[in-house]
Order: sequence, then C-alpha cells, then structure tokens
Amino acid sequence: MPPSDVSVSQPGPGTADPGARRTVEPVPYDFRRPIQLSREHQRMLQVSLDGFCRQATTVLTSSLRAVCTVTPGAIEQSTYAEYVDSLLPTTYLTIFSAEPLLSKCMLEIPLTAVMTAVDHMLGGPGRVQQPERPLTEIESGVVRGLVERLLRELRYSFASVLTFEPVVTGVEYSPQFAQVAGASDVMVAMSMELKLNDRSTRMTMCMPFSGLHPHLVRAAAPAPVSDRERAQREAAAAELKDGFQRVPVDVAVRLRPTTLRPGDLATLTPGDAIRLNHPASAPLEVVVDGINFAHATAGTSGFRLAALIVGTPKETP
Repeated sequence: MPPSDVSVSQPGPGTADPGARRTVEPVPYDFRRPIQLSREHQRMLQVSLDGFCRQATTVLTSSLRAVCTVTPGAIEQSTYAEYVDSLLPTTYLTIFSAEPLLSKCMLEIPLTAVMTAVDHMLGGPGRVQQPERPLTEIESGVVRGLVERLLRELRYSFASVLTFEPVVTGVEYSPQFAQVAGASDVMVAMSMELKLNDRSTRMTMCMPFSGLHPHLVRAAAPAPVSDRERAQREAAAAELKDGFQRVPVDVAVRLRPTTLRPGDLATLTPGDAIRLNHPASAPLEVVVDGINFAHATAGTSGFRLAALIVGTPKETP
C-alpha cells in the first residue's frame, strides 16, 4: 500500500436484518484524492435514493405484472473512468439530461434484466435465459416507455435536493462508448439491487458531482426565517438572557488555601493557632463553584461583614 493510503471502514452493499450487525469491509482511502461528498450530503442522497427505489418497485411490478423489488445500495464518489470500469462489458445505458445539472447522467440496467422485462411486457413468461444483443426497434420503444416512467419517479424522489426535468438523450450498450464525462471527472455513483423473477442484478446510476454539489449545499442550508420569526427568536433570547441575570448563585469570599500534613491535624488542640498561607497585603478570592472570578478586600457594611471588589493582583500597583 502506498504511503498516502490508509484503510477505512465502510458498510458493504446490500440489505441486512435490522437486528443483525452490519458487515464492515475495509476499503483503501487515497489522500491524494480526498472525498468531497460529505456525510450530510450522502445522507440526503440516500433518502432520495430510498424514495426512488420504492417508486421503482411499484413501477416495475405494475408494468411487468411480476413481483419486483428494488433496494438501495451504496452511494460513492468516484471518477467517471472508475464508474465505467465497474460496469459489465455489455449493458443497457440510458443517457439523460437533467437541467440544471451541468452535464448528463446515466441510468444503467443490466441487459439480461432489460430483456426479461421486455419478455414480460410482451406477454412472455420472463425466462431467465435471455439473449445478450442490442434491442430491436420494437423492443427499444417498449423499454423506452418503462425507463421514462422510472425517470419521472426519479425527478419526484430527488425534489428535496433539486428540481430537474430528465430527458432521455441516448442509449448505449457498451460503457466504453458512453461519453458522458471526462475520465477524471468526479461523479456520484449510486447502486441498487434489482430482484426480478428471484434473480438479483445490480442497477447503477451516476450524476456529475460538480453539478450536484451546489444543490446539496443549498438543500442542507437552514431554511430562511421571516421577519416575524426572527423578532420572536430575538425576544426569546433577550428574555432568556434576562432570566439568567436574575438566577441566584452561591458566592464565597475566601482566603488562599493552606496545606497541613495529617500529623499536624491530628495534634491540634483547642487554642492552637494555624499560620495561614495568605499574605496580609493580598486580596481575598471571590469564588463561584470553585472558580475564582474576582478579588476583594474585607470590610463591613453597617453591622455586617462585607467584601469590596478590587482589581486583580496584576492590576494592583
């Protein structure tokens, strides 16, 4: 491992029993490429992805007339080249624009799952063994309608982060020919698990980090308050401050502490005098809860003992 790498723990993909402990896999962290996707932004995207998976489950189940489930997976920051390398050599890539994002996005569904979905929608049994080939014109029209429904649900699920209108701009079967971004461009890669006919496959989606980040920052910012709410907060803060000013506290005026040995204490008898470790010219200490916050000199106020607050020893000439 290079000196700039260190292992960190990250939850593995997939779902787990809520009562069981999640498995943790160590993954290398390269300090030369710092993670820019914060945990707060990752949580916001996770909530949106969870909503999209629930809606996608409903769309696929109703369209295919078969039980389908889509469960969310990991959300990671990676370069576009790393994302492309993680895909199958032949798959179904839907390229779509998502204004106001600066570049295009991709929704990837394995080709076997797409062919199985086509088989279901055209009245077939949805066989497990499906040909791995580009779709025909009729099959492309059928799948395009299904993908457009998924993208509409994507727009609805991500409404809390940004408002965009996804528009399909192309389809590719080879990830190497899908020129959506530069090889070193930072992307937000999201993975999902699609279960169709008891067969699990991996769906993915990627969005440009540079276009998504400003919207994440804006969505995470505190909501603006009205003038009335701001005035109410200021009045509440002033009332709280005034209340603290009138809270009674115990204040002690004391001499400097004097240290005695246990043997000296054991031999004390009535009438003995103890030499205090407090110079006659030194002020007394004003203490609250063990904290010395002022100095004073002894005096009287009428028939009562009193203390006059004076400057600290450093200020006393």
